[in-house]
Amino acid sequence: MAEGGQSRLVDKKGKRSSLVWEHFGFEESDEKQQRIMCKICYKVISAPLGNTTNLFNHLKQKHKVTHDELIKKQKDKISATTSKTSMLTQSSITDTMFNATSYPTSSERHKTLTAAVGYFLAKDMQPINTVEGEGFKRMLIAFDKRYALPSRHHFNRMVLPNMYQQCRDKVTKEVSAADEFAATTDLWSSRTMEPYISLTIHFIDTEFNLKVKCLQTAFMPEDHTGQNIADGLREALAEWGLNEGKLVCITTDNAANIKLAAEINGWLRLQCFGHRLHLAIENAMKDHRICRAMGVCKKLVSSFTYSWKKKRDLEEVQKQLSLPKHSLKTECPTRWGSRQAMIDRILEQQKAIAQVLSNDRKLRHLIPSWQDIDVLEAVIKSLSPLVEFTDALSGEKYVSVSLVKPTLHLFNNSILEDQEDDTQLAKTIKHNILQYLNDKYSDQQTQEILDMASALDPRFKLKYVDEDIKEYILERLKIEMRDVKTASAMRAPFETTAQVVDTEDAVPSMKRKKGLGSFFKVTADKAAGPPPHKDQAIASEIQSYFQTESLDPEDDPLTWWRDAKTIYPRLSVLARKYLCIPATSSSSERVFSTSGNIVSCLRSSLKPDHVNRLVFLAKNL
Repeated sequence: MAEGGQSRLVDKKGKRSSLVWEHFGFEESDEKQQRIMCKICYKVISAPLGNTTNLFNHLKQKHKVTHDELIKKQKDKISATTSKTSMLTQSSITDTMFNATSYPTSSERHKTLTAAVGYFLAKDMQPINTVEGEGFKRMLIAFDKRYALPSRHHFNRMVLPNMYQQCRDKVTKEVSAADEFAATTDLWSSRTMEPYISLTIHFIDTEFNLKVKCLQTAFMPEDHTGQNIADGLREALAEWGLNEGKLVCITTDNAANIKLAAEINGWLRLQCFGHRLHLAIENAMKDHRICRAMGVCKKLVSSFTYSWKKKRDLEEVQKQLSLPKHSLKTECPTRWGSRQAMIDRILEQQKAIAQVLSNDRKLRHLIPSWQDIDVLEAVIKSLSPLVEFTDALSGEKYVSVSLVKPTLHLFNNSILEDQEDDTQLAKTIKHNILQYLNDKYSDQQTQEILDMASALDPRFKLKYVDEDIKEYILERLKIEMRDVKTASAMRAPFETTAQVVDTEDAVPSMKRKKGLGSFFKVTADKAAGPPPHKDQAIASEIQSYFQTESLDPEDDPLTWWRDAKTIYPRLSVLARKYLCIPATSSSSERVFSTSGNIVSCLRSSLKPDHVNRLVFLAKNL
């Protein structure tokens, strides 16, 4: 009867996710399959909505053996499915255990990752509490789950101080190896009006690589008198073990206290070309017509800067007139070239500005008149060529001091020369700029620095040195070359091989059999005569250098000297001495830009020692 009963039961239609349905079915006449029957005892089981709980309970109570076998079979199925899924989507058991174990703090991997986070904080000038940010932590977990990020106190008290000391030791080693160096310095006040003084040195190493190292951004609460500044700079050099006698020149702005400090210390000072050019332009702008046009420009820019409606309208009009979608620029009194940039942008957007302002009764008076436009065009024509020279001379990764004399020559003979289509105002601006620059660069001390640097630059040599002082520059080169001490590896090509032979013979060696050529060698040595005098070697070196073809102005003079240092051993030392001098004090300006990013509104309470350390790391890492 059991077999007959089973034959009359059919399996459940559709999908069967549970194995329990192997023991339950329906009569063939029950097309809708509403009465669930046990295939073992044929009892009808109530299971609303296909719930299998009652089916399991029935087997457990009535058919214990079948129930246990079913449970075991169900577990095996789940285990097989899970294993297959893990192989496709998850790591192996070994990898899972590996990822679950954090790196020991003493392990190299943990130290490497912590150092990398510290480098990120220092180089990118990020607040230390960045390590407590939820997003930052989540990013590190995604990179490496085994890395346990230390607290901000660990970075503040251990990681960054250790990194500073390591970087300082490295910089100390580099600067101590410098034969001679130049410097730049400036004063700055932070967001909380705390005064700082910076010191950056520039030098060229023996492989003719130009190095720039920010040594300090020191807190200076004393009065900024020339004496206090002089004392502070001398203490800074002493702290780094630098000899003042190796300081070739210091490049500064024209502040009276810094000029006095250099004079008190007896240091040779070069005026910053950028500041001089900026002051020359300011001096040339002292004209009532220019002052009126500048006033209109500033009010005009202000009206667009502080009104989102005006910005929106300007963008719509720019689209209609097919003009570049540029915002207006504001003049910064202390930033070189910002006035030219403001005027250039206003002239570019002149039509769009007039159309926007014409729809506003209160601001129609700000539309520049044709007289204002003429003045602005005269100013922009005079100033535009100067911007590129300012940017070129403000670099710190290439030689710049030797470019000053050629630049002044171009200003006088080409760039600021009167043109046929120049208005009277444009001519006046050019004349005033030239008169100011020529006057400020006419002192003998400045001229000698620039002439020596230009003469030692293979691109220019004596091309831009005045005829009446060429002999003086050549004589000065000879005098300084007499004091140059060259290494044996940089022996002058004019020294005879007899000296080398004598040195080799002084070393004990095995007795060698004399060859036939040795009889002729003695005769040749006697015929050569004594080695040339040092002055003759110097004269020959100078003559050879100035007779060689000049380097292309686009080429790097340091690369040329790197290849020619064995040919001109004494001149190459002087080239390292003079070509390291920066033409502008922009290096110190960049230090304070970095300081401003560090002492931000969110970190305005940083202590001076921390500021110095963070600026040092950001500039020298």
